[in-house]
Amino acid sequence: MTQATNVYGSPLVACCYEPMTGFYRDGFCHTGPGDHGLHTVCAVMTDDFLRFSRETGNDLITPRPEFQFPGLKAGDKWCLCVTRWAEAFQAGCAPQVVLEATHISALEFVSLEELEAHAFK
Repeated sequence: MTQATNVYGSPLVACCYEPMTGFYRDGFCHTGPGDHGLHTVCAVMTDDFLRFSRETGNDLITPRPEFQFPGLKAGDKWCLCVTRWAEAFQAGCAPQVVLEATHISALEFVSLEELEAHAFK
């Protein structure tokens, strides 16, 4: 795998190891040919976002061990599908984003300005 870059064009940094996130469950928001959901946005979960996601068909709260998914709670960092983040942005409940850990390909769907407005500090 070549060195992935973040939304600033710098080397992609890890999003989270606990819980282990990423499409490849390597802690990074890497993407590749099999990642049809484009899990490229490193986001910090909130109760509002988790409720929104469950209500719109993607339950991120309930553990799914068969998919190595622990279930999430507010404060957890997770590599979200960029389109789910964009939907939450449109609905006014987008979670904050760790920009250095968000893959550059996310910019094909959302603007850097939108992401920066939700930067995790």
